[in-house]
Amino acid sequence: MSSYLDRLLASGLIGLLVLVLPGIASALPEDREQPIHIEADEALRDEKQGFTRYSGNVKMDQGSLHIEADQITIYHVGEEADRILATGKPAHLQQQPDPAKGLIKARAETIEYMKNEQRIELRKSAHIEQDGSIVTGDFIDYLIDQQLVKAGSTLSGDTSRVQVVIPAQVLDNEEADSGATASE
Repeated sequence: MSSYLDRLLASGLIGLLVLVLPGIASALPEDREQPIHIEADEALRDEKQGFTRYSGNVKMDQGSLHIEADQITIYHVGEEADRILATGKPAHLQQQPDPAKGLIKARAETIEYMKNEQRIELRKSAHIEQDGSIVTGDFIDYLIDQQLVKAGSTLSGDTSRVQVVIPAQVLDNEEADSGATASE
């Protein structure tokens, strides 16, 4: 069961900005070749401070990746994105990383990708779902290199807990897969 949760979280969180930052993997191959479209009420690029900020009803698309946020800030070193921060009440992300699977839908007040740390964080009211499987918590972190996923509810100091919904058909499929492995 935890391996499925890990795969669900990993695929969803890796998909977060895989198309904006080519080379991470796990997106539809044709998505990487698509242009990035950004709509916002305002845009500001500050070369000295090293960031570009899009504000006000921001919509960003590249292939199957769709992000909606109040603000998206891309921190860059030269022309290369180093960190991407999407904020909203909440910020939303949707992507089709695999044509054989359903859309990944994620939301949180803060969605952040840190390239050097190979880390993706969903903060405050984090929620991610795919094919009926759902994980919610105050935060969801994914360490890409280590393939380590952590979800929790300690950031806001409230007493809510991590909630996970795994559809019965997923459990049935895992049991069938583990039975096939055990008999081989």
